[in-house]
Amino acid sequence: MSTDVDQEVHVHPHPSDLQYVKVAALLAVITAAEVSTYFWKSASTPQLVLVLFPMMIIKFAVVTAYFMHLRYDNPLFRRVFVVGLVLAVIVYLIAMSTFSFWDSSYRKYLR
Repeated sequence: MSTDVDQEVHVHPHPSDLQYVKVAALLAVITAAEVSTYFWKSASTPQLVLVLFPMMIIKFAVVTAYFMHLRYDNPLFRRVFVVGLVLAVIVYLIAMSTFSFWDSSYRKYLR
């Protein structure tokens, strides 16, 4: 007993090996730039955050778009990852602002 089910076939061009190498090279350059911030002696925390956060977001977007093939999937999956990224950035900003806020005020009680 078999039933005929119409299935939509979605064929999309798969990235070539060269494109994966280019994406990996881009990620390596961004990672090297992130690591280089360790050697910035005069950079303040807000400056580092302003430099590192965009690089983090770009790397997240590139990895999810190319290596997880979200470019070709249902837009719902892309939205889930974008919402997750936005929530992660909000949590990081809240945590950093909390540490910055409490950093100088609690020290007077420790003396």
